Amino acid sequence: MKTTMEILGKIKENSSKNKDEVFTRLYRYLLRPEIYYLAYQNLYANKGAATKGIDEDTADGFSEEKISKIIESLTNGSYEPKPSRRTYIKKANGTMRPLGIPTFTDKLVQEVLRMILEAVYEPIFSDYSHGFRPKRSCHMALMNIKKGFNGVKWFIEGDIKGCFDSINHAKLIEVLNAKIKDARLMQLIWKFLKAGYLENWNYNATYSGTPQGGIVSPLLANIYLNELDKFVEKLKTDFDKPTRRNLYTPEYNSIRKRVDYIRLKLKTEKNADKIQSLVTELKEARAKMLKTPSKSQTDKIIKYVRYADDFIIGVKGSKEECECIKSELTKFIGVILKMELSQEKTLVTHSSEYARFLGYDICIRRNNEVRGTATGNTQRSLSGTVELCIPLSDKIEKYLWKIKAVRVKDGTLFPIERTALVGMSELEIISSYNAELRGICNYYGIASNFSKLNYFAYLMEYSCLKTLATKHKSTLAKIIAKYKDGKGGCAIPYETKKGKKRMWFAKWQDSKNDPWASDLISTATLKHMRSLSTFETRLKAKSCELCGIDNAEHYEIHHVNKLKNLKATQPWEHYMLAKKRKTMVVCRECHKKIHGKKEEII
Repeated sequence: MKTTMEILGKIKENSSKNKDEVFTRLYRYLLRPEIYYLAYQNLYANKGAATKGIDEDTADGFSEEKISKIIESLTNGSYEPKPSRRTYIKKANGTMRPLGIPTFTDKLVQEVLRMILEAVYEPIFSDYSHGFRPKRSCHMALMNIKKGFNGVKWFIEGDIKGCFDSINHAKLIEVLNAKIKDARLMQLIWKFLKAGYLENWNYNATYSGTPQGGIVSPLLANIYLNELDKFVEKLKTDFDKPTRRNLYTPEYNSIRKRVDYIRLKLKTEKNADKIQSLVTELKEARAKMLKTPSKSQTDKIIKYVRYADDFIIGVKGSKEECECIKSELTKFIGVILKMELSQEKTLVTHSSEYARFLGYDICIRRNNEVRGTATGNTQRSLSGTVELCIPLSDKIEKYLWKIKAVRVKDGTLFPIERTALVGMSELEIISSYNAELRGICNYYGIASNFSKLNYFAYLMEYSCLKTLATKHKSTLAKIIAKYKDGKGGCAIPYETKKGKKRMWFAKWQDSKNDPWASDLISTATLKHMRSLSTFETRLKAKSCELCGIDNAEHYEIHHVNKLKNLKATQPWEHYMLAKKRKTMVVCRECHKKIHGKKEEII
């Protein structure tokens, strides 16, 4: 019998080959035990695996019995998702974003549901969509803009009000029904949408939206917004009117023909004086040609990129046509998707000015600087190309203020110590600074003004040194002298099994155009589709990894959030630290003792 992953791979292949194929009887794959081991493997290492929802249900306690109960409830239709626990996280603009935390059992079922839906929908999603998709990232969206938006005259910055909270449930089910004909699967999705949430222990029903924090929510949002992608593709088909290749303006064409004529004459001319005259004329004509607009600019083209609920459209056309496109989008989003396009934030911006997208400032260069080419000729290689810039004051300076690494003196930023880090070890302090520095520099590694991060790196380095000085109640000069490496830099020494090593402050320049510097979240690939997962193998071995008993009735997985939180005071802690594992298969009796009377464990 084929494994579930092989079946899902076949579904993905069929969906890719036939975009209009309708799928039925997908619910049965929710009833296969093996897929829950894979789902647990995807979830257990996440920070939220040990985060509680409205009850005590977490990744700790995963077992064959748990899987059997879930499958039984799904089989007889009694499975009911529990309400999420509502919490809030602070947004960059100071407002609070609601976040729903489901119970772990609901996360597990949602992960299985996500795997099935992704197999169906991932092959048919638009190439313009980049958010919450495997092997796609912010950097891919930005590179599509950098390579594809050259020459556009206007930007339309799209902003949908409260996108995730305003997704219409009935419309979402309608969109899903167009591709999937499975009543039981639709009923399960409907239950998740209507599960509600608890806030201050008061139940609140959900009438719209996919709760942010749910495992399947980003995929459902992408399925919903794929309708927007298809609408923009139709707009693009109707709008695009490309001109013939190399259609020049009459002025430029006239000069270009004169240049070609002079070059042709130079090949046959023998008289030295005439050759000199032709060379002078050629230089003058060439200089004039490089100052004259070349393209006729009569073509009309729409470019489009979307990341989650943020999108940007580049238009070659007039401002009036952009306003018309914006009006069409407003109508479609309002009437068909039953959402609202923010008129205040959806801006029509001339491409010579900056438009903000995914934390970058984007514009089209109007630079007529002449540069040499590999063939020895000269051309205006920058004019009309996309420029991605770091918004230094909005992003970098605000970030430095947020982590409390700087202060202002006479309008200038100065590095200061971070008292919150003083209690950490020297190695932990420099590691923290390096992680923060690399995170910023990696993300902005494709920016044209990347060199501006030199000052950011300086502020971070000296803030780190001042933090170390505060820790040791010393001066900056003494700390630099203590940790200098003899090569003009500073490094923290530390001991390893192989001897003494040093940790240097991260080099910000290493992130410039680094092909590996990406915000991609790697997803594990199943290389051996027929092999069992480690969790399935360990659970089915029916042996307690703590006491060794092999005839217990129930075996469960004990899960801890972080290994570094273990104090190595109990035998089970020694085991997990020795194996460097966050999970351990134990019998139910040992599991009860771990959470109860730990001293009774032998």
